[in-house]
Amino acid sequence: MDTMIGIIGGSGLYEIDGLKNAEWQSVDGPWGAPSDQILTGTLDGVKMAFLPRHGRGHIHSPATVPYRANIDALKRIGVTDVVSVSACGSFREEMAPGDFVVVDQFIDRTIAREKSFFGTGCVAHVSVAHPTCPRLSAAAFTAAKAQGINVHMGGTYLAMEGPQFSTLAESKMYREVWGCDVIGMTNMPEAKLAREAELCYASVAMITDYDSWHPDHGEVDVTAIIKTLGANADNARGLVRRLPELLGADRNLCPQGCDRALEYTVMTSPDARDAALVAKLDAVAGRVL
Repeated sequence: MDTMIGIIGGSGLYEIDGLKNAEWQSVDGPWGAPSDQILTGTLDGVKMAFLPRHGRGHIHSPATVPYRANIDALKRIGVTDVVSVSACGSFREEMAPGDFVVVDQFIDRTIAREKSFFGTGCVAHVSVAHPTCPRLSAAAFTAAKAQGINVHMGGTYLAMEGPQFSTLAESKMYREVWGCDVIGMTNMPEAKLAREAELCYASVAMITDYDSWHPDHGEVDVTAIIKTLGANADNARGLVRRLPELLGADRNLCPQGCDRALEYTVMTSPDARDAALVAKLDAVAGRVL
């Protein structure tokens, strides 16, 4: 199998530098239109795809991002490995604005989003006990280090609904009681859907602020966030440029089994499955259906 790296870029990241034969293409799918067209090409001999999570011009709020359409579109064009890059707040003094965190766990507090490709007529229960891919996460960490980024390996991401930032009470609870490390609004249900689509998924959190818990920083200041975003985006582009060399063009099976996540998960018997839903699952779950 050929490697195809899919980058889902969050706030401040809207392109891949050095992409050859770059072309924006529209991808039609049964889950609606993705956030934007997808930029495809090759980088150091490895196929790449870039999808702006919020759309160019930042059209979508965290709650209105078409997460299912995005993951389906990436899978449909042949993406094998998804690296999510997103802006986040920090709950840890040592994880400072400008630092990156390669996330390995999530607490999902989103409430208004469709979180699965499966449902009535085709039920599946997929494990997300370990929601990120260690192999892909290690590559992202190595790329960040090589770029000179102060990067932390491992951390728990609190996914909030938004679009408002946390209250002080919430921020303290997430940090002191729940033990979270960073907070953002977009990695859920993205990570869950990537697992259902049998895609390796890694999350790179770019820290812009200390949320509202920090006594010396107060509430989140959007002006300060935007200033930090610029520097973070430059570093993120450098990280992305290093991924093809680390992952290579030839791809073997994922050691963790991300690309086989649907084995034995579909509960609905073949004769009871809803044909219309099965048809919508052609790219995501066609291998097992």
